[in-house]
Amino acid sequence: MPAYEHVFLARQDVSSQQVESLADQYRALIEEGGGKIEKIEQWGLKTLAYRIKKNRKAHYTLMNIDAPHAAIAEMERQMNLNEDILRFMTIRVEEFETEPSVMMQRRDRDDRKRRDRGDRGDRGDRGDRGDRGDRGDRGDRGDRGDREPRASEERN
Repeated sequence: MPAYEHVFLARQDVSSQQVESLADQYRALIEEGGGKIEKIEQWGLKTLAYRIKKNRKAHYTLMNIDAPHAAIAEMERQMNLNEDILRFMTIRVEEFETEPSVMMQRRDRDDRKRRDRGDRGDRGDRGDRGDRGDRGDRGDRGDRGDREPRASEERN
C-alpha cells in the first residue's frame, strides 16, 4: 500500500484532548478503509505565519499513514466538513522516517537549551565584570582635572 505523511491544523480554541480525539477519529476512518496509521505526533500549539479563518495559532498533528488512496480521500473529505480543522496536507512518500520528525527533534533541543541556561550565574574566572575586565581605581579623576582641555574650552 502507498505511504502518506499527513499534517492537519486544528483551531486554537480546541483543547489538546479534543485534538487527540480528532486523530483517533481519523485513525478509525483509515482502518475502516483498509489502512493503518504507523505513527501520530502531536506537535502542539504553534503560531501561524498568517491568520487562517481568524486564528493566529493552531494545533499541529502529523500522521504517518499506510492506506489505499480511497481511504485517504474519504479522510480528507471528512476533514473538509469539520469546522475544527483549519488546514491539512497529505504527501505521498516512498518510506516513513523511523526516528522522530524534525519538529519533535527541535522541541527536544529547545528543552535542553532551557535547562542549560540556569548555569549562567557562574562566570568562571572573569569576575563580576564579565569579559570587559577590571577598570582599575577611578577615584583620582573626580573633577576631571587630569584630562586635556577640549578645543571649545580653550577659546573661553
